[in-house]
Amino acid sequence: MQANSAQILADLRDADRDRYLACLLAPADKQPSLAALYAFNAEIARIRDLVHEPLPGEIRMQWWRDLLGNDQWRGEGHPLAQAVLHCIREHRLPISVLQDMIDARIFDLYDDPMEDRAALEGYAGETASALIQLSSLVLDPQNAAKSAEAAGHAGVAQTVAGLLLLLPLHLGRGQVYLPAELLRATGLEREAFLAGDDAEAISRAIRAFAGFGRDHLAKARARLDTISPLNFPAFSPLALAEPIFERAEAAGAGLLRQPIRPAQWRRQWWMWRASRRRLF
Repeated sequence: MQANSAQILADLRDADRDRYLACLLAPADKQPSLAALYAFNAEIARIRDLVHEPLPGEIRMQWWRDLLGNDQWRGEGHPLAQAVLHCIREHRLPISVLQDMIDARIFDLYDDPMEDRAALEGYAGETASALIQLSSLVLDPQNAAKSAEAAGHAGVAQTVAGLLLLLPLHLGRGQVYLPAELLRATGLEREAFLAGDDAEAISRAIRAFAGFGRDHLAKARARLDTISPLNFPAFSPLALAEPIFERAEAAGAGLLRQPIRPAQWRRQWWMWRASRRRLF
C-alpha cells in the first residue's frame, strides 16, 4: 500500500499541484488518504478533457459510482480505486457525498447554462465544499462538523477562483459557468459572452463574478474560528482565491486572452504562509 500511495501522490503532483501541496502541509500519516481523495477529485474533474462526447464521460462516471456502491470490491487492479476505497473505509467517509460529487460533475460534460447563483453554489457545494469537508473528516473528524459552514463558503470561493482561471479553456469549447442571471445583470447573454465582442460588458461580468467569489471568501473568513488547527490543511488552497480575484478584476475582458494563473512558487508561498498563520 505504501508504494501505491507514493505513486498516487506523484500522480496528484502532476494533476493538481495545489492540492498536492495541501497534502504535504498535512501530517504525514494523513497524506495517503488526502492524496487518494484529491486524486479522485482530479480524476472525475478531467473526464471532460478525455472524451469527445458526453456519453463516454457518463459511462466513466457511472463506473466510479458503481465502484463506490459495491461493498465487496476492493479496487484490485486499479491503484486509485483501491486507495479511495481504503480511505473511505479507514475514515468512515459518507459514500453518498462522493457519489453526489460524481453526479455534480455530469454538468461538466455538457454545455448547458448555469442558470443562477444558487445553481453555482449547489455545484460548488457538491464538489469543492464537499472535498474540504471530506478532508476534514480525515484530518480531525471530531471537529469536522464545526467547520461545515466555513467549508461551504470556502468551496464556493475556491470554485469561482478556479473557473476564472479556466475561463479561456471553457469558452473555447462553448462552456459558460458564469450564472446566466449575472450575465444579464451586466448586459450580456450567453451567446454574446461566448462571442467575446463586447469587452466592456464582459469586464463587468468578470468583475461581478469575482465579487461573488469575494463575498463567499469573506463569509468563510468570518468562520475561521470554527476550523480546528488540525483541519486547516483542508482549507489551505483557499489562500489562492483572493490573488486570483485581484488578477481577474484587473484583467477584465483581457482574461479571455491573457492567462492570469500565478507562478507556482507564488502559489506555494501563499499556501505555506496561510498554513503557518492559519489565515487565508
